[in-house]
Amino acid sequence: MIDFYTAGTPNGRKVAILLEEVALPYEVHRIDFSKNEQFRPEFLAVSPNNKIPAIVDRAGPGGKRLALFESGAILFYLSEKTGRFMPSDAAGRASVHQWLMWQMGGIGPMFGQLWHFTKAAPEKIAYAIDRYQKEVDRLLGVLERQLGKEPYLAGDYSIADMAVYPWVAGDWFGADPEKLPNFMRWKRMLAERPAVERGMKVP
Repeated sequence: MIDFYTAGTPNGRKVAILLEEVALPYEVHRIDFSKNEQFRPEFLAVSPNNKIPAIVDRAGPGGKRLALFESGAILFYLSEKTGRFMPSDAAGRASVHQWLMWQMGGIGPMFGQLWHFTKAAPEKIAYAIDRYQKEVDRLLGVLERQLGKEPYLAGDYSIADMAVYPWVAGDWFGADPEKLPNFMRWKRMLAERPAVERGMKVP
C-alpha cells in the first residue's frame, strides 16, 4: 500500500497517473493548501520541503517503510519498484532520464510562472507575461520537434510522458494546434489512456 499525499496540481497528477498505470494499491491523502496543511508536522515528516506530491511506501526496500518527496524521485522509484515504464537498456534509460529532467527544469517552472502571472497575480505585469509566454512557446517547439521523431518523448511511453502531460493537458497557455500537429497527436494518445484519465481526476 502506498500513502499518496497530493493536491489537484500537475505535479501531483504525474504520480497519480503512474500509480494508476502500474495498478499499485494506494490511499490518497489530500493536502489542503487553503488550510496550510502542508506545514503540519506530520506532513513535514514525509515531505521536508512542504510540497506535494509525497508518498510513503509501507513495504519499501527490505520491507521497511520508505517516505519520498519530489515528483521526479517518486516517478523513478515507482518505475523501478514495478519494473515498468523505464527501458532496461542504458541508452533507453538515459533518454527517459533526460526528458524527465527537462520537464522538471523547464516545463514545470516555466508553465507554472506563466500560469501565475496570467491567472493568479493581482497585477498583470506585461514584461513577466511576455517573458514566460516566449519560454513556454520555445518549450512547446522542443516538444513538437521531438515528437516528430518519436511517438513518445523517449521512444516508448514512459514516466517522461506522464510527467509532461499534466502540465500541457489544457489549452490555457495559448498553443496554436495547427503549428503543433505532433504535440496534438501525442496529447490525444495520452488522453485516451484509461489510466491517464483516472490519474488526472486524483484527488
